[in-house]
Amino acid sequence: MWIRIYAVFIKELKQLSRDRMTFGMIVMIPLVQLMLFGYAINTDARHIPAGLVDLSLTVESRAIEQAVIATQSVNFVARYRSIKDAEIAITKGEVEAVLYLPADLTKRLFLHPRYDPKQLNSAMSLPVGQWIVDGSDTVISSAISALRTMPLDGVSGQIVTRTAPSFEVVKYFNPEQRTVVNIVPGLVAVILTMTMILFTSAAIVREYEHGNMEFLITTPIRPIELMIGKISPYVLVGLIQVVIILSVGYWVFSVPVRGGLLSLFGASILFVFASLTLGLVISTLVKNQLQAMQMTIFILLPSILLSGFMFPYDAMPVAAQWIAESLPITHFMRMIRAIALRDASIMLLGKDAFWLAGFTIMGITIASVRFKKTLE
Repeated sequence: MWIRIYAVFIKELKQLSRDRMTFGMIVMIPLVQLMLFGYAINTDARHIPAGLVDLSLTVESRAIEQAVIATQSVNFVARYRSIKDAEIAITKGEVEAVLYLPADLTKRLFLHPRYDPKQLNSAMSLPVGQWIVDGSDTVISSAISALRTMPLDGVSGQIVTRTAPSFEVVKYFNPEQRTVVNIVPGLVAVILTMTMILFTSAAIVREYEHGNMEFLITTPIRPIELMIGKISPYVLVGLIQVVIILSVGYWVFSVPVRGGLLSLFGASILFVFASLTLGLVISTLVKNQLQAMQMTIFILLPSILLSGFMFPYDAMPVAAQWIAESLPITHFMRMIRAIALRDASIMLLGKDAFWLAGFTIMGITIASVRFKKTLE
């Protein structure tokens, strides 16, 4: 009996060593997970991209700006002339938060040690400044809220003897801080990624395994026509999934859909095409459906973890952000949340939209070229 088991054991080992794709996955998947969770994933949001509206333009306002930068919670990446400009920047996703310093900052700073919330409509009941934050991401808004009671003794030169809020925090788009509001639009991106890549990753090898390739070779269809024809039906499937997820989110979990439907479906179509072409490229690289499944899982793992779905994008190292920017889901994650939660139009999100369109064109071209080589 042991001899027969040993013989099967040796046979499996030899078979595994000949399957380079499976052997590579055995080594690479744990390494990728280790790097993602040990290096890239960080739930401590720091260096959040923020804007500044400084109507005071005084020594004190510059001192407050430097004091906030010293906390490393935010990086001021833009300055705006008015609150209106800052709100547009938040809607477009250029910044996650904006610090507003009013024109009477010096007066407020002088009265700050005598802050008394009971004296309504009095200068002593006003905070020094105001934070406006995109509340749809609860991790980001929590990090900004932590700055609410930031001490300003060093700036004002006075000692605040009791707890007084230095800043008022205003949370846009999700003032109740419900996690589901941010999760449901993100789920659209995750589910579309999983299903669309899975549908097409085995599209070419399945034709070989089912014996249909000889028939396709004899037809006058060109490789690029075959690629476009293969992914077209799944666009409708993807749009149906978008409608189902957002409808259930709206009716069951009361997640609002503030953006226009044209922008929503336009962004979804761009992303569905990009994901389908990524699956087609995988399909031209593998030799059977098992390898297609393995490579799909290998790509899905970093795609979902680095997209900003569960962990804040801004808290990742720069190298991890570069990898995330190369993946379609990262761009669609920004678009779907901006459209659904912040009422942004697809015209305001042109950078991400053009990137998805370019990815689709490049993917279709690569898949077509590789398919021709396979025929040879």
